[in-house]
This record gives sequence, structure tokens and C-alpha cells, in this order.
Amino acid sequence: MPETQGNAAVETAWTFPLGPLGELTAAAELRAQALASGGAELERAAKTAGAVPSFAAALRGSTVAVIAELKRRSPSKGAINETLDIPARAAEYAAAGAAALSVLTEPVRFGGSLGDLRAARAAVSIPLLRKDFIVHRVQLLEARAAGASAILIIARALPAERRSALAADARELGLDVLLEVRDERELEHALRVDHAVIGINNRNLETLVIDDAVSARLLPLVPAGRTAVYESGIASRADVERAAALGADAVLVGSSLSSSQDGRSAAANLVGVARRVRG
Repeated sequence: MPETQGNAAVETAWTFPLGPLGELTAAAELRAQALASGGAELERAAKTAGAVPSFAAALRGSTVAVIAELKRRSPSKGAINETLDIPARAAEYAAAGAAALSVLTEPVRFGGSLGDLRAARAAVSIPLLRKDFIVHRVQLLEARAAGASAILIIARALPAERRSALAADARELGLDVLLEVRDERELEHALRVDHAVIGINNRNLETLVIDDAVSARLLPLVPAGRTAVYESGIASRADVERAAALGADAVLVGSSLSSSQDGRSAAANLVGVARRVRG
């Protein structure tokens, strides 16, 4: 928990992340720097992009919303589905009842691209989350221009003031924010970021270890009026039911769906679990 001075919570000093998260964050900083010269053009593209459906609104139904992910590989599993057909798989997930899609755009460790995001947008009308290591406004512009409804901000990857600034920029551009946390300190800050959807990741991105106790501990702390997403460790309907019992409004499902031979059947098996209101 944060230290306190009077009635104000004080966040302990942020340090740059270690392990895979640190490597991916540093690489994202370099990619963002390389894009800086084209910022004016991206601003125009983002501000003239067509309307997109609301990511946050799509996650608040009577059942646990399934955010179905499109990814070819990951640092934890290596190759998952290198030949993944993005438009076809996106259409399968949507037809199965997925509330939204998560599209990996990180190019090296996940094998994604903005082209994947554009291809998914051309194939489906449901909301798209750009899942990447977002460190700079220019990446928000890319996401909006490519048809994203939302972007991911990983709390551990950035100091608190930078998270807040990026979230504000995203909202100004018409993007929802999935703000991902792993502990009480990060959650306390995330709840101060207006309108952010709260993601609770059971995977420690610095070590790649999954611990389901993270969601069990943090989900009850998210107010009923905020949307909470259970991330990592979902492979079956029983896993979705467990997340629902903890109070999750949505689940983000990655490797188990991307690796499946039949995306529609795999996603259909996860949808329709009744949502339990927290609190």
C-alpha cells in the first residue's frame, strides 16, 4: 500500500521495470521516438478517423464479457499461431459472441503490427483494443487512426504522472483506456484515473509467472461502478466462472484462443457466464 502523509496517499518512487516488461518498454520507447517526426501527419489521421464503438460500454452486460485476443507469439509461450489469419479469426470471435477483441501490435516478441489492427477493424464492427507497450502519445494517434476503440496502459511500465497524462490524451482522442495493475498501490492510482477500465493481470510481466491470487485479492477492491477485467490464466469455461465468482465484469483471453484450431467454437465456449455484481 502507499505511504501516507496526512490524508493524502503518496506513491513510492517508481523504478524502471525489469525482465521482459523492461525490455519491451525500452523497445517501445525507441519505436515511439522513431515515429515522432511523423506526429503531425498522425494527428491529422487520428482526428479524421471514423467513429468506433465504445470498448468500455461493451464490457457492461449481464454476462461476463469476453475480450478475445489475436496474437501470434508471446514471451511466455513462444510461438502460438504464427500463421494466424487476423481477419478470419476476428470474424470467428465476433460471430461467437466476443464483446471486444484485443489485437497485439508489438512487432518482435508478439509478432504483431498495426496492419493487424487495421485488418481486424475491416473484418468486424465490435470494439478493438490495441494491446502494446504504450509509452507515448504518438502511439495513441497510431491506434486511433488504425481503428482502435481502446488502448492498454500497463501501470508497472510507467510512472504515475505519465500514466495519467496518457490516459487523458487517450480520452481526448476518443479512446477508452484499459489500465492494467497488479497490486494495491497501482490499483489505488488507477481508480483515480477517471473512466479507465481496470485490468487485473495475474501474470507478472517482469517474471512471466501467473498467480491467480492477484485477482482474488484485488477484484473485491474495485468499486461496483468501475469495470474490472480479469487477465491471464483463462483457458476454459470453468476459468470464466471462477473469474465471475470473484466479481470480474470481463475476461481477456489470449493464448488459449489464438492457439485453437476452431476460433469460433473456442470463443463460444467462454461466453454467456452470468456476471456477479461486486459489492
